[in-house]
Order: sequence, then C-alpha cells, then structure tokens
Amino acid sequence: FTAQRHVLTYMEDAVSQLLENREDISQYGIARFFTEYFNSVRQGTHILFREFSFVQATPHNRASFLRTFWRCFRTVGKNGGKYSSICCYLLTAQEYHCLLQLLCPDFPMELTQKAARIVLMDDAMDCLMSFSDFLFAFQIQFYYSEFLESVAAIYQDLLAGKNPNTVIVPTSSSGQHRQRQPPNDCNPLEGVEASLFYQCLESLCDRSKYSCPPSALVKEMLSSAQRMTFYGFLMALAKDQGINRALGALPDKGDLFLDPDMDQELEKLVAQVSGLSVSGPASSSADTANMPIRNSPRINSPWKPLHHRRKMDAESEGSNEETDSSEN
Repeated sequence: FTAQRHVLTYMEDAVSQLLENREDISQYGIARFFTEYFNSVRQGTHILFREFSFVQATPHNRASFLRTFWRCFRTVGKNGGKYSSICCYLLTAQEYHCLLQLLCPDFPMELTQKAARIVLMDDAMDCLMSFSDFLFAFQIQFYYSEFLESVAAIYQDLLAGKNPNTVIVPTSSSGQHRQRQPPNDCNPLEGVEASLFYQCLESLCDRSKYSCPPSALVKEMLSSAQRMTFYGFLMALAKDQGINRALGALPDKGDLFLDPDMDQELEKLVAQVSGLSVSGPASSSADTANMPIRNSPRINSPWKPLHHRRKMDAESEGSNEETDSSEN
C-alpha cells in the first residue's frame, strides 16, 4: 500500500520542505506543518509552483496538475457569455505552454508540443487550438507519458515488421523525456493491423509499472477499426470519455466549463471585495472606524517553495540597496 500510494515520496518531500522553511515553521509547530502539508496533498494543491520533477513524480501529482490547470484556465474556453461553449478562444502551442509555466515554471516545452501534435496531426505548431481539444490531448500525453513512449516504439516496430516484444519499457522517472520521432501517418491507408496492435499493447500494460489506460477500453477502441495509425490512436484516446472518467482528473467534455465549487468561491471573494469598498472617499473617518472588521481569507499553505523564497529575498535586497543609495 505504501508503495502504491507513493507515501515515501510525500514523506521525503515533506521533510525537505520542513528543512528548507524551518525558521517559518518553528513559529507554529511541526505538527501543524505536517497536517497542512498532507491536507494540501489530499486537496491536490501541493503541486502549485513546484518543479516539474515533483509535478510528474506520482499519478496523483499528475492528476492534481491536470485538474488545477483546468480549474485555473477553463475561462480560456469561454467567450461571449457565461459558460458559453459555442465560441472559444484559440491559442497556439506556445501560448498554452505559457499557461502551463504559470503553474510549473520549468514545465518542458517538449510535452506541450507532443500534446499539440495529437490535435494537429502534423508539425504545424503555430496553428490554433481550442482549449478543450488541447486539454484532453494534453491529459493523455502528460498522464500516460511513459506508456506513449513505448506505444510509439511498438508502432514503429510493427511498421518495420519487427518483433515488438523486444521493446524496452521506460524505467526512468527523472522527467527527461526522449524525443519521439512522429510516425508517418499522412496516408490514411497506412498504419498497422488493429488486432495485432492491441495484442502488443495488452502485453505492454501487463508488464509496465507505469500508468496505462484500461485494457478493456483500449480493446473496445481498436476493435472498431481494421487498421490504426499512431496519431489516430492518440486522438482516439484523447476523445474517449470512458478513459477520461477512468483517469478521474477532468469532467466530461460537456461539463468542461462548469465548476460550481470554484464559482461559489469566486462569488464569495467578489462579495468580500464589494463589502470592503462600501465606504467611499467621502465617508468620514468616524464612519470608517465604526465599520465591522472583516477577516481576510487565509491560504492554507504557510510556506513557499524554496526558489520563490530566494527570488523574494533577492528582490528585497535589491530594494534595500536602492533605498540606501537614494538616502545617500
């Protein structure tokens, strides 16, 4: 159970965070730190602004990152009205990558490009994509990254008439993803026999220690075609709502722009801001003093990642130097 849930990974990270921020944590206690740390893991907010090696370290981290990306930027898919899914903003792969880097500063461009190729089916990386198309393609590419690397190798071997059982399953989780050479899917008559392709994928899922799509859903998907191209397979994975539900990170496509919990929190925040601005500039100081005091909402994470803390310290030192020079 410990290995399956990656408990050791979170314990090591918690201790590392504790040592990096021990001065701040000493003010409110170690017990409270561990409580809030594992609460953030449970809520899925622990991956915010963390390094990519941590974001992709466990399936729970990957699902949490996908869910956070959707919740933060789902409004990108809305245009011309609340919850309107008819019109939407279209962005390039580079622009989606910028959004990903807002949550994970060192997120690799290569993964974004691979997700874009699932949608675009070619190397025209400057083409525009809708938020929903990119999101579901990105989900498959990011969550099943190691699986797809092996699928690409199996597909190439089948095209070349080789024995795909010689494919080596990836064993590294360092986040260094190999460059995948896009198979030639231009001709619709090309591809591999779907039944043989599934037999190889079933064997891969049985021996792989990484996350794989449910074999039953993959079989159902491939049973409806005689031949299958590589990117045709990836697009089918991205569009399959059964696989999306099995992964459990994103809602169904029809509910993609709905998030009642987030909307409720935003409405509360707007109400608080509106309440704080009740008194206009003409209000007297006495009226202001008699106004009820509002408690600002607190963020549950009392510590910051180390690289953000160093950045803040550097900016603080720079501002002090400017103050000193101006005084002189």
